[in-house]
Amino acid sequence: MLPSDIQRISLILPFLSSIPEKDWSQAEIRTVTSNTPHSIREGHLLQHAMFILKGSVRIYKVSEQGREVTLYRVQDGQSCVLMMASILGEVTYEASASIEVETEVLLVPVQLFKRWIDTYEPPKQFVFKQIIQRITSVMDLLENVAFRSISYRIADFLINQSTAHDAIIKITHEQLAIELGTAREVISRALKDFANKNILVSRRGYLQIVDRGRLLQILSDEAM
Repeated sequence: MLPSDIQRISLILPFLSSIPEKDWSQAEIRTVTSNTPHSIREGHLLQHAMFILKGSVRIYKVSEQGREVTLYRVQDGQSCVLMMASILGEVTYEASASIEVETEVLLVPVQLFKRWIDTYEPPKQFVFKQIIQRITSVMDLLENVAFRSISYRIADFLINQSTAHDAIIKITHEQLAIELGTAREVISRALKDFANKNILVSRRGYLQIVDRGRLLQILSDEAM
C-alpha cells in the first residue's frame, strides 16, 4: 500500500496511525457498489476485517420465515462489530451485509488484523469501544421490537430520518417494514392510520410528514 493511502486512512481511522508502514503490505482499499458480487452472508467465515472509509453498509438479520430486520449501519470511519466478534472468536458471521451506496472499504486479512490487535493498543481499544456502542444500539432495537407499539416505532423512525426543514423521507412501505423488522401489511395499516389523522402523506416511494408535533406527541405519550 502506498504511503499516501496509509496517511489518508489514518485521517479517517486515527487508531490505525500507530501501525508502522511495514505492517501494511497485505492491506488493500477496494471500492464496492450494490452490484458488486460479495459473500458477506450469515454463516460465512470471514477472510478479512473491514473498515468503511466512505459509504454505507446495512447490517441485517433474516428470520427463518425470510423476514429481514436492520440491525445497524456501518458508515464512514466505522467497522461492523459482529464481523470483528466473528473474527476474534473464530466463528462464522451471524448477520448479512448489504452495500447501500458506492462504498470505499479497507480490507485487512484476518491474520494480519489479529496481529495488529495483539501488538498495538489503539486498534484493540477501537474494536472494544465499537462493540460497546453497538450492543447499546442493538439493545435499544430489541427493546423497541419487544415493548413498543408499531405507531411508536414508526414515529421514532420518521423523526430520526427527518428534520423540521426536510419532512420528506424517500422510502417504500416494504423498506420501512425491513427497517423495523415487521410485516409490510402492518406498516401499511399504521401509515394509513397516520394519514387519516393528517400526520403524514404517503405516496409511492416516499412519506411526507405533515404534523411533526403529533409524531413527537406519540413518542412522549408512550415514553411515560
